[in-house]
Amino acid sequence: MLIGVLLAPLPLATAPHKMAAIISMVMVLWVTEALPLSATALLGPALAVILRVAPARTALAPFADPTIFLFIGAFMLAEGMFVHRLDRRIAYTALSWRFVGTSPGRVLVVYGGVATALSMWISNTATTAMLFPIGMSLIGQMRQPGNARATQGFAMSMMLITAFGASIGGMATPVGTPPNLIGIGMLERIGGQRIEFFDWMAFGVPAVIVMFVALCAVLYLMGVKGTPVPTGGTGAIREELKKLGPLSIGERNVLIAFGTTIVLWIAPGLFAIAGLGDSAFARGYAQAMPEGVAAVCGALLLFLLPIDWRTRRSTLTWDEASNIDWGIVLLFGGGLALGELAFSTGLADALGKGITAWLPSQSTTAITILFTGTAIVLSEATSNTAAANMIVPVAIAVAQAAGIRPLEPALGATLGASMGFMMPVSSPTNAIVYSSGYISITSMMRYGVILDLLGFVVISAIVLLLGPLLF
Repeated sequence: MLIGVLLAPLPLATAPHKMAAIISMVMVLWVTEALPLSATALLGPALAVILRVAPARTALAPFADPTIFLFIGAFMLAEGMFVHRLDRRIAYTALSWRFVGTSPGRVLVVYGGVATALSMWISNTATTAMLFPIGMSLIGQMRQPGNARATQGFAMSMMLITAFGASIGGMATPVGTPPNLIGIGMLERIGGQRIEFFDWMAFGVPAVIVMFVALCAVLYLMGVKGTPVPTGGTGAIREELKKLGPLSIGERNVLIAFGTTIVLWIAPGLFAIAGLGDSAFARGYAQAMPEGVAAVCGALLLFLLPIDWRTRRSTLTWDEASNIDWGIVLLFGGGLALGELAFSTGLADALGKGITAWLPSQSTTAITILFTGTAIVLSEATSNTAAANMIVPVAIAVAQAAGIRPLEPALGATLGASMGFMMPVSSPTNAIVYSSGYISITSMMRYGVILDLLGFVVISAIVLLLGPLLF
């Protein structure tokens, strides 16, 4: 692919021609996963240096973008929750609520709500992996002896809401899923638009609420309604909660670090609500405590807050912290680097003008709808992170070529990349629940199409309605 595009007679100058060849090769490798995604992300900027598209300092600078440190800090906080099993305590506490009782519908809603809420702050894959055995246990309790077919719909719905709820919840906050930070980073670096943590939640949370309510309604009506009620209820979940015992020192410390970080993240929004958004203090705070620094400060608390003074055991050790997904961090840096190089060489401008010339309408609404739908389709074929890396810079380029601001198309593409519900290979969350044996390919595709279409409508509407009001 690289050599073929280099030899092709494209109407481009030397630098953008070389960049087109590099990006074409990277996209093929991302879609086919012939190389690990993170390795491909490193290969693209390296080839840009080798082919003299840009000097090393320029090509590799995005790997030190402040958003990278937001990734790292958020991942460390999530690792602290996992190490001390705080996420499991949250899940057991919610599911042992007496309101849940033995109602399959209430079990579905609360269980899915836990998946959605947790994935706002930790990765959807980690959320699904943690909740998967809990969901299997609940399915076992709801099973009727000698009548497995009676609870098949409930079992399928529980597995689907584990994966789908986790994927939906990630849209609510910037740290919920990598595509969000990719979109934020690219909008700031190449689109000139900064999105604060609180601003993102102002449209991300409504989108998640609408989609979660619709997901619960669909799964309840098509899979859970009419499921017989067993006598056992969720008693086993209460037993598991008792086994965890009282809140440990480690869990308490993680709550302190996590709560502090959230306050630091949303403080600018709170200042604005209080009418202090333009004050000298608020401006000074924004400069001294951007989201990346807030995440790092929160993560550092995990190393400072002790569990045992005598053994010098902190809440999180470096060996535990190093277990975070460094591949995603590299993938994000590589995507930023390629996006920035596409704009600096003029390739993005040429691509944007070329696509714009073929569009029947060049309005904000039309381009936003186009790239939201394209991102959703692309997310079915490759990872959400790779999809965002590929589609967001194109959306920005086309918007600029059309003479409209890139915010709405880029946000539509970013949120659309978090979809991908139709196939087990669309995301790790789908693959995890498919392994349960309770979901057929046809069932996942049927429900996945419904959720993809719903996501397309909800994302397009919220971005187009709230975007002009918030930014």
